[in-house]
Parts: sequence; C-alpha cells; structure tokens
Amino acid sequence: MTTETTAVPASRLDRARLLAWLQDYGVYAAIAALILVNIAITPRFLTLENLRTQLVQVAPVVIVSLGMALVIGTEGVDLSVGSVMALTTALIPLYLGYGVVPAVVAGLLGGVAVGLVNGSLVAFVGVQPIVATLALFVGGRGIALVVAGGQLKDVHDQTLLDLGSSSLAGIPLPVVVAAVLTVVVMAVVRRTTFGRRLVAIGGNRTASELSGLPVRRVLLLVYVVSGLLAAVAGTLATARLQASDPSSLGLLMELSAITAVVVGGTPLNGGRVRVLGTVAGALLIQLVRATLIKHDLADSVAQMVQAVIILAAVYAARGAGRR
Repeated sequence: MTTETTAVPASRLDRARLLAWLQDYGVYAAIAALILVNIAITPRFLTLENLRTQLVQVAPVVIVSLGMALVIGTEGVDLSVGSVMALTTALIPLYLGYGVVPAVVAGLLGGVAVGLVNGSLVAFVGVQPIVATLALFVGGRGIALVVAGGQLKDVHDQTLLDLGSSSLAGIPLPVVVAAVLTVVVMAVVRRTTFGRRLVAIGGNRTASELSGLPVRRVLLLVYVVSGLLAAVAGTLATARLQASDPSSLGLLMELSAITAVVVGGTPLNGGRVRVLGTVAGALLIQLVRATLIKHDLADSVAQMVQAVIILAAVYAARGAGRR
C-alpha cells in the first residue's frame, strides 16, 4: 500500500521533469535530430549555398518572432505582424521617389502606428490582446492593398535591393540584422528595467499594478516594438523579393512567429521570455518546411506539422507548469 502511494507522485514528478526539460531544451534536440536526418536523406544539405539560403529565408521570421516573444512575455499576443509586413511593403514604393531613407522610414512608421493602435487598445481601453490585434490582422492587409492599389509593384532601386542581397564579411545582410536584433532584445530582457518589468507584468499584472509599475506604458511600448520589428522584417523581405506584394508578403507570419516563441520555451501565460529559444524555434520551423519541400511535399503539409509542433509545445508547457 505504501509503495503504491509513493510511486504515483514519483512518476508524476519524473514526467513533469521530462516535460520541463522538453520545454527548455527540446527545440535544440529537435534541431539536432532534424539536421542528422537531413544529412542522411537530403542531397547537398551541408553545402554552404544551402546554409546561406536557409539563414536568409529564416531571418524575417526570427525578427518578427523576437517582437512576438516580448508580447507573449506580457501574456499577450500580436496577430497583426503579417499585416504589418504587408503594410510596410505597400508604403515603401510610394516614397522611393524621395530616396531610400524616407521610403524605409515610412514603412517603419507604418509598423509603429499599428503597434500604437494595438498597444492603446490593450493598455488603455482594456481590450483583450487577441481581439485588439485581430482587428488589424484583418484590416491591416486590407489597408495595405488599398495603399498599393491592389497591385504587385516591382522595386528597382538598387540601394534598397542591396538590403536584401548584400553581405557583410560574407554573411548575408538580413542574417546580420537578425543576429544584431537578437543580441539587442536579449540585452533588453536580461539587463534593463523595461525587460524586468515586462516579465513581471506577464507573471502577475495585478501585482505589478499594485506595486506601482507603469503597466500601461510598458504594454504600449511592447506592442510598438513588435510592430516596428515586423516592419523591419517587411522591409528586408521586400528588398529580397525585389517587389512589393501586400497580398502575399507576411501571409501566416503570425503562425510562424507564435510557433517559434512557444516551441522556444516562452509560455503563453507570460512571465518569461526565452530569446535564444525563440531563434531556435524559428530555425526549427524553417528546417521542417525546407525538408518537406525538398522531398516534394506541399507547403500545406509543413503548416500541418507546425500545428502539431505547437500542440506538443503547449502540452509540454502545461505539464511542466504543474510540477
């Protein structure tokens, strides 16, 4: 009798520890396993050209996911990031006649404006994040299509195109930008008062308000940063594609970003931000998609695999939380 009553809690503890390990390190194990599988079954996987391609393709996902990680860290979500990318790519051609800098600034300001709307609705009006950002998830792309006249526009400005094709010390510029932003966001989360406050707000918003933290200001800034980073990703994607296509650019990016954040170990109920885990999550998504496509499976299959990965990550987070 005694043996049975002590064995059950022990087994539950072991299961919780396993789930906690999977939440913290499972994404790295999955990447390692996927790399080994690709080495065995995918021709030319280890070539420098393939590595460069994968990193360039994942760079916008990483950038958007960094902003999403900050939002989820406050127990929120930003469904408008794909629409922000569409709005950015629609705005850039309108101002290219004034030069690259004004065009890029206009695109970035579009992202900031969307972030201000989202943040104001969440912080000051009290709208649930999923509802507030859903409005611009739907309406933002519509606005982008109106701005662009519903047409795809080719981009010919070489200075802008260089943002998507040039390299720094042999490393593609989009990858460099993603790496620099990763370091910046990591420093913000770990070393600044703002980072500590957003984690505290995600852990317990009521207690944060009672302790005198500027909750509304932090929430507003978090959504502004998310919008700005999505606009950066939209700018780089426009330069790489050499075209402005608001109908498809950033489509389903919110799904990829949320997957990267959750798989990387940041819980959906906030209170924690895992920056490196988020980057690893984005890399895992890219590897899964690339592997399936290289073996002649449709991209829709990759989306279904993403859904399964999200469910597994959420299950691991819930199990670890009950430890």
